[in-house]
Amino acid sequence: MTDAPEYIPGLAGVPAARSSICLIDGSVGKLQYRGYPIEVLAERCSYEEVAYLLVFGRLPTTTQLDEFRNQMIAERGLKFRIIDLLKTLPESGEPMDALTAAVAAMGMFYKGDHISDPEFLRLSVIRLLAKVPTIVAAWDRIRKGDDPIKPSTELGHAANFLYMLEGKVPTSLAVKVFDVALILHAEHSMNASTFTARVTGSTLTDPYAVVASAIGSLAGPLHGGANEQVLSTLDGISDRSANGIRRWAEDRLARKEKVMGFGHRVYKVKDPRATILQGLATQLFAKFGSTPEYDVAVELETQMADLVGGKGIYPNVDFYSGIVYQKLGIPTDLFTPIFAISRVAGWLAHLLEQLEGNRIFRPTQIWVGEADRAFVSMDERS
Repeated sequence: MTDAPEYIPGLAGVPAARSSICLIDGSVGKLQYRGYPIEVLAERCSYEEVAYLLVFGRLPTTTQLDEFRNQMIAERGLKFRIIDLLKTLPESGEPMDALTAAVAAMGMFYKGDHISDPEFLRLSVIRLLAKVPTIVAAWDRIRKGDDPIKPSTELGHAANFLYMLEGKVPTSLAVKVFDVALILHAEHSMNASTFTARVTGSTLTDPYAVVASAIGSLAGPLHGGANEQVLSTLDGISDRSANGIRRWAEDRLARKEKVMGFGHRVYKVKDPRATILQGLATQLFAKFGSTPEYDVAVELETQMADLVGGKGIYPNVDFYSGIVYQKLGIPTDLFTPIFAISRVAGWLAHLLEQLEGNRIFRPTQIWVGEADRAFVSMDERS
């Protein structure tokens, strides 16, 4: 009998695909989309430009970007029956569940053959990029008893979402900050939701089911939602002096409790996205005033670097993103849906890559149960 293969919980470190979409070197904090450093893309591109890069594999020309933007604008609206569906959901329901339901339902309204019809596949990509923000904003208004705000045909992707939340055109700084935040969350290699998307896509189901399944994976507390927990953690630190914050961190570490927003399965240095987000927070606070949470976060980062920096535990992208969203006036329970708004570009890029020479995922398992058991009749069972 041959030796059983090694079991690796969570498939940690096991390659699941060959990909040219996202490069990460966690030892030095390198993150690149299609070979372009995240720092350059965040500084010089819009989310639409980055989404085009991820999905189509190249940076667009001015003409290509204009066409792409116009197509997304034309697809922002929702079928009225999707709106009706959202209205039937309980107001106390989780926004991620509402988003999953609405995206899954989209597949019933946009039928087609995405395997042999490249045009239908392209349209599906544009529809998902364009409509996911509209669904999130519409649900937020519906649950409050308000009518959804129709998407603007004049605003960019980031500005339009902020507009649909409150009906007010956002400031240029708010738009820039939110646009960069979307870029930073657009893709991150083979994480749980991306792997879910590729597995679902490998069955050749429609793109809407693929994205709905990825959203369901993102909704789990071990994947999305960490930035919400960071705010809760910061609020829970009662003594906000430097010594008080250090004592709080020492106590958490001594009890082997996780400090939300610190550590990453990949990065052993500070997450490059956290560095960029901290810079965005600084810009926001310079114009609109700081928040107590930010001051606590900066001091906590200092203390944690001294306590566990030597173990490669530094802030990740979630540590500052919630602080930024909070300052923009976004409800806390929309933080993870915003993650989905951004990451849909990455999910779709991986779907398109998966469809090239596709092979359905069918991993094996290691049997640990009993075998060849004798059947026991009902009257003989104890």
